[in-house]
Amino acid sequence: MRKLIPILLIVVIGIIFIARLFYMQILDDSFNKLSQTNAVKIEYDYPQRGYIFDRNGKLLVANQPSYDVMVVPREVTAFDTLEFAKLLSIDEVQLKKSLKKAQVYSSRLPSVVIPQLTKNEYAYLQEKLRKYPGFYIQKRSLRDYKTKTGSNVLGYIAEVNQREIKANPYYNSGDLTGRQGVEKQYEKLLRGVKGVKYVQKDRFNREIGSYKDGIYDTLPVKGKDISLTIDEKLQAYGQMLMTNKHGGIVAIEPQTGEILSLVTAPSYDPALLVGRKRSKNFTKLWYDTINKPLLDRGLQAMYPPGSPFKALTALIALQEGVIDTKETIACHMGFSYGRRSRMGCHYHKSPVSMVPALAQSCNTYFAKAYWRTIDNYPTAPKGMDAWQKHLKSFGLGDFLGYDLPIGQPGRIPDGDYYNRWYPDIRWAASYTLSNGIGQGEIATTPIQLANMTAAIANRGWYYTPHVLKSIEGNPIKDTMYTKKRYTTIDAKHFEPIVEGMHGVYNYGTARSLRIPGVEICGKTGTAENFTRIDGKRVQLTDHSIFVAFAPKDDPKIALAVFVENGYWGSRYGGRIASLMIEKYLNDTITRKDLEKWVMSHSLEEEYLKPYSGKPFKINQ
Repeated sequence: MRKLIPILLIVVIGIIFIARLFYMQILDDSFNKLSQTNAVKIEYDYPQRGYIFDRNGKLLVANQPSYDVMVVPREVTAFDTLEFAKLLSIDEVQLKKSLKKAQVYSSRLPSVVIPQLTKNEYAYLQEKLRKYPGFYIQKRSLRDYKTKTGSNVLGYIAEVNQREIKANPYYNSGDLTGRQGVEKQYEKLLRGVKGVKYVQKDRFNREIGSYKDGIYDTLPVKGKDISLTIDEKLQAYGQMLMTNKHGGIVAIEPQTGEILSLVTAPSYDPALLVGRKRSKNFTKLWYDTINKPLLDRGLQAMYPPGSPFKALTALIALQEGVIDTKETIACHMGFSYGRRSRMGCHYHKSPVSMVPALAQSCNTYFAKAYWRTIDNYPTAPKGMDAWQKHLKSFGLGDFLGYDLPIGQPGRIPDGDYYNRWYPDIRWAASYTLSNGIGQGEIATTPIQLANMTAAIANRGWYYTPHVLKSIEGNPIKDTMYTKKRYTTIDAKHFEPIVEGMHGVYNYGTARSLRIPGVEICGKTGTAENFTRIDGKRVQLTDHSIFVAFAPKDDPKIALAVFVENGYWGSRYGGRIASLMIEKYLNDTITRKDLEKWVMSHSLEEEYLKPYSGKPFKINQ
């Protein structure tokens, strides 16, 4: 038995060695990968990003060639850094910083030293780089903008960061990815697929040809071309009308949910974020705290909706059965309630029923309609919950689900909201009365109000707003954007609201803004505007708001206009909305005097008042 032990020991050790060799040579490919890393160079062939067109086939974004100076740190030999820095037109400190960053990222993988050279710079460097082993030029494509508007919709591309590289193995150092807008939302469609070429090297690190005759090489696949729902001509016109003003315009095609224009003001030329000056330009835009050109006010700015909200107050009151269209309510320049509380109102004929109340924007009528809605339930919190449910069916108080990567949910309070606000008392409808006229604790974004207006134009339904129209000529099929969404309001209740909004143009607060031959429905709005200056709450000049759709019985466009510090609804918002509708429906502007007025009036002085100390006084 003792004689067998050494033999068994040798056999066991032999089996272990054989198993280990089998694992290392057959199963484990780490050594193979390591040897390939040393003997095979991987080169990427970057595809062109997909083109972006507007709804009418106009090219908005194309491509232009760009060249990056790359480095593989382990292949670099000693060289004169000062001389090389001068060759690259950068300082020596910057060069050393880039090389150190590349070494930290990976000594074996390529990193960007200088991004986005021009054609002339590339031609100058191409031959001279041979003196510097480890450095080479990588061709890529940058965006070439064919429009100066819509930067908030289009977005831009920029170099990926380390977090993105770790999260997605597709990206390598120096790769470009979409930032903001369509470029970010549809990155996977637009970027295409990189081609890969494997180059064999000898033991002296010299390239000797394709690895295994190129059987693993792949060609790049161009990104997909997409068409947007945006009308570039309308977008540019809206941007022009908002010159020297802050705010947003959102226009939607009610029958499809397609966004026709998404204007934010102030904005910037998208070409500013292309090329080697991108970082410098972005920093300048970022630190402009007065104009905030990087803020998409159409999607991100939350405002009290003001009087356009009265249309929803009326619809909910009709659905809840607390009022009818024939009942009249007296208004004596306002509505007194509680012990010493009063809601003011402007002069108009009294008493009024629902249709003229909407046309004349009577605060008293809609405050009472709101009060009755809340009191229709056993407790105020339950009434608020029912009220909120109706409003959310219009897309308010939550993210709409549109296909752009930024936005705000707005705010529609429920019963719990006020229970927290008034924890020690039994609150009632009178505590929240401002909600009925679009003030109080309500906050909405321009795109939410535009969508609300589209739902009214459709008499109770809407499609989720979206900017993607087609991919490679094929219409979108995502049910998120092709499925009708119905409100909680019965269709029969919409006609009196439509008539009231039609009356706004015929004899109401926007009667001076009619378009010859076009039946428009609209609603003016003036929203109170507050800020904090030196720790004190200060009331600024009111916001100007306007919502509209046209034509009345076959709506082609619904829109919302917000002009910050714009005095009152028809002064700026109404004028701009009227011009936008005429431009889209008729492609021409007949009221040149109105257009000239909008273009010649600036609100820049208003926006400087918090800094200049000038009073916020409305000048007629």
